[in-house]
This record gives sequence, structure tokens and C-alpha cells, in this order.
Amino acid sequence: MKILAIETSCDETSAAVVSKNSRQDHVKVLSNVISSSLVFHSKTGGIIPDVAAREQLKYIIPVIQQAIENSKSRIEDLDAIAVTQGPGLIGSLLIGVEAAKTLSYLWKKPIIPVNHLFGHIYANFVDPKNKIGFPALALLVSGGHTDLVLVKSHDNFKWLGGTRDDAAGEAYDKIGRLLNLPYPAGPAIENLAKKGDEKAFNFPRPMIGSKDFDFSFSGLKAAVWRETKKIGRLDDKTIADISTCVQKSIIEVLVRKTIKAAKETKAKSILLGGGVAANQKLRDEIRLQIKNSKLKISFFFPEKILCTDNAAMIGAYAAFHPEKKLWSEVYANPELYFQ
Repeated sequence: MKILAIETSCDETSAAVVSKNSRQDHVKVLSNVISSSLVFHSKTGGIIPDVAAREQLKYIIPVIQQAIENSKSRIEDLDAIAVTQGPGLIGSLLIGVEAAKTLSYLWKKPIIPVNHLFGHIYANFVDPKNKIGFPALALLVSGGHTDLVLVKSHDNFKWLGGTRDDAAGEAYDKIGRLLNLPYPAGPAIENLAKKGDEKAFNFPRPMIGSKDFDFSFSGLKAAVWRETKKIGRLDDKTIADISTCVQKSIIEVLVRKTIKAAKETKAKSILLGGGVAANQKLRDEIRLQIKNSKLKISFFFPEKILCTDNAAMIGAYAAFHPEKKLWSEVYANPELYFQ
């Protein structure tokens, strides 16, 4: 099966062509083209939905054309069109969904609507070296979501818990604004954290000891805000120290909850997904805690280009779940969650 996939849930405009046969336990990415409007949002310290949608409207067709060309495929070779149905920004989702519906009608190809969150999980099913055993525990951690999901099989998902307020990536970005760091702040905080003193501040680890698998990072953000107001002018060393301590707090919570969930669910694999999955310290700490806990669990994470929003992960999910629909049956759903 060969699929053209489209992803426009936020500020990226992406198209990919993927293939999979019934015997494969992974998806082959033939092309993956990504155009981002990040340069516009970095000037305002966050994503402006209307700006994102306008840029996507300009680039959606060229990106699709480039993806097909790079894959050395013809339209006749495609078996279906996969598209992100939600969740996301409604204006952005509509660009991708309406483009997919138009091409579906013109090319007479069925559509496979995809939940963006499941796409992040399936970014781990691209590398042929990954031998993922079930049940697998997925930690999705990004600017909009922080969730733990038990993947019992390709057709059986159970949501275990998620953020009650700010997602981990959102906390990074909001704290980054307090420190006058560029957007998105995650990579900047990660780099600064290498230079700071992790004992300089004792920021809270919200809900780290709770019995559930929920998260909350708004209290951490508030604690950093109080500290910056108390300090006043922040020099480079203080910014590095705050970055180190913020990252330590967030990662400790993520890792503690993930390892706890893995033990309780008897997971055979841990899967990492989402933009914050690119954080090397997070990857290292999960691997270290698996070793220290003497757990027989395999740990997987996507290459960094597949952590941020991209169409290859949408195509990967669709290849394992080819639930085809007519163009007239597909609609954007910004509130779509786990279902």
C-alpha cells in the first residue's frame, strides 16, 4: 500500500509518501517534506493561528507536489490519502483536510483520517530496526499535549492520564518568555541547561507523587515567575541556572510517571513521541531509570525530524490502520482527542 499523507495541525505544512506491505512491521518513508512558518511566530513569541493558516494556504499544494516528486511516485500509484483530522488549530486543520478532500474527489482516491496524537506514537514505527513489543507505553510530550497511553495492540489503545493544565512543551515556552528566550524555548532551555547549576533553585515537581498518571506544569511556571520577579534583572548565569532547574523539574516528573506506568501495566516497550521527545536529557533519563529499575523494557524514540509535526508519522499510522472513507465523510475536528 502506498499513501500520500498530509499534516497541517499547527504551523507546519507537511506532506509525505509512505509505503507498507502486509508482512512489514514498519513503514517505509519515501518522502517527507516540511514547510514551517516558525520564522513568523518567533517574532511574536508564539503561534498566531491566522498567520499559520495563511502560510499553509500558500504552501500546501507545492509541498504535496514536492512530496510526490521526491518519492518518485505517480498519482496512479497512490492507494489512499491520509490527513490529520485533529486535534489542532481549526484554520490549519481545514487547509489540510480540504486539500485532501479535493484531491480525493479529483483523483478518486479514498481518505484515511488520522488523529494527530496517534501519529506521534507511530513515528516510532518508521525505523525498521525497531522491534516494538506489546503492550507498549507511549509518552506523548509536546507543546499542546502531555499524555501517557497504553498501546495494547495496533487496534487497542487506553489513555492512562494527561495534563490538567499546561503541557510540558507549553511550560517550556512560557518560562522561555520569562527568560527572554527565543520561541520555541525548548531547544534554548535544553542548551542553556548544560551550563547551569541544578542546585541553584528548588522548583516544584507538580504531581510527582500522585497516584494517578496526570500531569500539571502551571505551578512550575508560576514558581519561576515569582523567582524572576524577586531577582529582577537576570544575568546569563542566572538564566542558565533557571533553565537547568526547570528542565530537571519537568524531566523528573515525566520520567517518574512513565516508569511507574510501565511497571503497573507490565509494558514491554516504552515509546516517546512529540516535540519534547527530541530533548536528549529526557531520552537519557528514561534510559537510565529503566536500567536502574532493572526493567526488561525496550525503549524507542523517533529521529528528531520525526518528533516535531510531520506527515510521515501521519502516513505511518494510516498504513497500520487503513480505514478508508469517502471524501464527503471526512471533517476537521480541532477537539479530537483519544478515541
